[in-house]
Amino acid sequence: MITFKQLEAIYWITELGSFAAAADRLNTTQSAISKRVQELEQQFSVEIFDRSKRTARLTEKGQEILHYAKSLLEERDNFIERISSSQVLIRHFRLGVTELTAMTWLPQLVKEIKTEYPRVSIEPEVELSATLFDRLMDDTIDLIVIPDVFNDSRCVSVPLKAVENAWMGVPELHTGEEPLSLKELSNFTMLVQGTRSGTGLVYGRWLSEHNITPSKTIHCESMLAQIGFTVSGLGVSYLPVPVASQLVQDGRLKHIPTQTRLPHVRYAVLYRHDRSSNFKKRIAEMAQQCCDFRTFFAESR
Repeated sequence: MITFKQLEAIYWITELGSFAAAADRLNTTQSAISKRVQELEQQFSVEIFDRSKRTARLTEKGQEILHYAKSLLEERDNFIERISSSQVLIRHFRLGVTELTAMTWLPQLVKEIKTEYPRVSIEPEVELSATLFDRLMDDTIDLIVIPDVFNDSRCVSVPLKAVENAWMGVPELHTGEEPLSLKELSNFTMLVQGTRSGTGLVYGRWLSEHNITPSKTIHCESMLAQIGFTVSGLGVSYLPVPVASQLVQDGRLKHIPTQTRLPHVRYAVLYRHDRSSNFKKRIAEMAQQCCDFRTFFAESR
């Protein structure tokens, strides 16, 4: 008889690349995972994994079994969700966010999810936008909150609020108060986020549209590093106004006025159309209600 534990073992071995990793993910031992696979192989007299390889690689028949395993596991999750009230729903929820969300309204969202779905285990991930999008497409994460830069028909996109950014630097870097042209601004070293950052993509395109090529750039893959580099006086940078407000009040940073203002960065919730569920729709609704980039490390209400 086929069991969901056997199907889960095959799914996670394939997703994570090894029996040991699947055992960790399913909170069991490697020998238990091996036994589940062997039981299924013996039942149908097939080989699911090619054991001549060093990594867990599916045979042709194993690929076919994985296809049906994914479908059955998805149907099981949908069945459980539909017959369960929110108070008894049990599932693992893989939530991906970028740094800004993690540092502002994520605590409130987590509180709301735990209140409505107390038995859901939240597994948060903080990554760059492109990494989170790739993982969503690879089905290793359930739902992501990122800048709205990926127009992909495979995804449900739920709009959230926008973030105000401004050019900033240490006070001694620019002492004038007259707004600078973008050409004048480009004479400074610019601290920018890379192309795997949603915000980096938005402002990279924006600078290109205005035919601005900085004299020098320093790329930061982390927003915290970008803030640190800016406070260190290494150049000017676009920073979220709410996050940097205290540094401005303390006199460690200042707004650099420009003739052309930066566009706001719109955020969105994304999840896959083929993995849609009432649960994810509800989480997206909660995200819309909780989304507030104005307070740094907002306290749960």
